[in-house]
Amino acid sequence: MEQNLVHIPTAGVPGMVQREGSAGGLLHECEVVRKTGRDAISTFLDSHNCFSVLRSSGKCVVFDTRIPIQLAFYALVEHGLLTVTDFIDVLRWYRRTGGDVSTLATRSIADILSDSQILSTVLLRHIPRRGADPKSNNTNPSPINHHNTFLSADANTTLKHACKLLHQHSLDFLPVLIPDDMRVLATITYTTILEHLVTHFREQRRLFDDTVYDLGIGTYHENVITCHHKQTLAEVLHTLHMHGLSAVPVVDDEKKVKAVYSRSDITFLATATDAQDALSNLDLTIETLLGQQRKDVTTPDALHSCTIKHTLQSIFEYFAQWKFNRLVVIDEEERVIGIVSARDLVAYFLDS
Repeated sequence: MEQNLVHIPTAGVPGMVQREGSAGGLLHECEVVRKTGRDAISTFLDSHNCFSVLRSSGKCVVFDTRIPIQLAFYALVEHGLLTVTDFIDVLRWYRRTGGDVSTLATRSIADILSDSQILSTVLLRHIPRRGADPKSNNTNPSPINHHNTFLSADANTTLKHACKLLHQHSLDFLPVLIPDDMRVLATITYTTILEHLVTHFREQRRLFDDTVYDLGIGTYHENVITCHHKQTLAEVLHTLHMHGLSAVPVVDDEKKVKAVYSRSDITFLATATDAQDALSNLDLTIETLLGQQRKDVTTPDALHSCTIKHTLQSIFEYFAQWKFNRLVVIDEEERVIGIVSARDLVAYFLDS
């Protein structure tokens, strides 16, 4: 497939004003360089559509809402999909209310999604607080219910519009449909778009020489949420839910990062013999669960780290190699001071 590549002139950045010996001139130059870089990628996202990021082969599993939710989970595991967070949240609801978890064998997806008690609690999505300033007075937006509205794109939707849908509605993925008959072609995520960006975008390196910290990309300091490796899975899942997070760094007694725990991890489900056993596994510690994870595979949720000195360019190059969902920003003692996600990287170019 022929790609439309965006080339930035190497002879200089248009519109740049240089004033030697002037701090104000250097500041102005820095602002122009940053804006030029953001505008270039914004233009790139606007000139490519969703079809351009679809893989030549793959599979997209679609469920009938009438099938039992427990059967849907087994299908997810069979197809190697990890987007089972709704099922995990439903288990949390049964644990909290003391309900009969065996009913999951017969309750359909539609039944669960029409249960107002479940929808208004564990399936209510909280929006994460983001930003580098720990003294910010910004408050979290109100929680939202993703199950009331079905948002999607088609093959001709621009990547920029797809990014805006993902970002504005705090979605983890966006279905791509065939408008004529509403068939699902695929789903795209921030990681999908970022992978396309770092593969096909051609840029002048100096446009991205600022650090992600200086650019305000990511979440830092007091806004960063972590969990202790001795906390139970139930406690950590509740923390992730209340803060609208998909994953959290795991730290030890010295607050050094040891791993990342993701809401989509199904270790505690895959090792369970039945729904009741899965419910019991919610009392396991994160340390125990991490010890049960497979070591022979690498997922986008694996622990990858950087420092506040890493430039945006270096982060792009690192992503091209590892396809991570997020980077944990650490200090010299390997203590967590920030998080930079694929969402943060893409969102930075939406405000151009």
